[in-house]
Amino acid sequence: MSKREIIILGIETSCDDTGVALVKNGEKILSSVISSQIQIHSEFGGVVPELASRSHLENIYIVVSEALKISGLQLKDTDGVAVTYGPGLVGSILIGIEVAKAIAYVHKKPLLGINHLEGHIFSTLLEGEKPHFPFLALIVSGGHTELVLVKEYGKYAIIGKTRDDAVGEAFDKVAKLLDLGYPGGPKVEKLAKGSELGYKFPEAVMKDGSFDFSFSGLKTAVLNCKKNNAKIDSGALCAGFQDAVIAALLNKTLAVAAKYKIKRVVLGGGVIANKTIRGEFVKRGKEEGIEIFFPSIALCTDNGAMIAAAGYFKFLKKEYSNYSLNADPGLTL
Repeated sequence: MSKREIIILGIETSCDDTGVALVKNGEKILSSVISSQIQIHSEFGGVVPELASRSHLENIYIVVSEALKISGLQLKDTDGVAVTYGPGLVGSILIGIEVAKAIAYVHKKPLLGINHLEGHIFSTLLEGEKPHFPFLALIVSGGHTELVLVKEYGKYAIIGKTRDDAVGEAFDKVAKLLDLGYPGGPKVEKLAKGSELGYKFPEAVMKDGSFDFSFSGLKTAVLNCKKNNAKIDSGALCAGFQDAVIAALLNKTLAVAAKYKIKRVVLGGGVIANKTIRGEFVKRGKEEGIEIFFPSIALCTDNGAMIAAAGYFKFLKKEYSNYSLNADPGLTL
């Protein structure tokens, strides 16, 4: 750790949220501002990439200015500029990258290209008790479902990933099947919470013995169940779907933790805002003697603070990016 205070400006524009934050020493949030595009995309039932990038372009400097105002700092007071360069929507990512480059160049600050997934892993460093290395990270969002063994800062091994739909994507598609609207995750969770488990859906098991996930079959099972039941109860259907998702996430995560003898599990990504999922992980964690860590709901969704936190450790290692940094929509850890 550095002996002096280091302030990193974090910029996140990988999908449909424009997030900017200033973070001190990788853990203290001085400001965090997010501009959401939910109203723009809700009428289309999902994110429209062209509209997302245009909205980032319209809002990015407003969000940067607001984050600086809240923190009481100026751009010259920062030590580095961290920005997401993948994975995500290429048009959206490019907006954040070009703004970060401009700020870094004008104010002569190091540019720090950050993997969006790395940001989700280290969002837990911004609040409360922090996990010790090594730990297992489960990243679940609209575009990602990955189990990552985190050995230390910058050293990762992907143990399992989705072979088709990500969890968040599956929630949105099921919500669309049931005409619940967008975004689907909160709506499915709300209906499931007040309903009995009326439908039992199978958990996908990989025949090759891997720890990968698959949710496309579950989505199809929900569709078939709806087609075959004229008087279907949407709440019971949501409860069954959510229960199957939780079973898949829990069982694979705990199986990996047992195999690698890991006693700490970090949860990250927008789907972890689901209180039922959080509660089930805490419950099973206590039963299995595994510590469960997750950020507050505000830090589960895409935000600049998690990018700044990841950027802090790159700054300490002097792992700077040059001005040829480009968007990499398929970037992996």
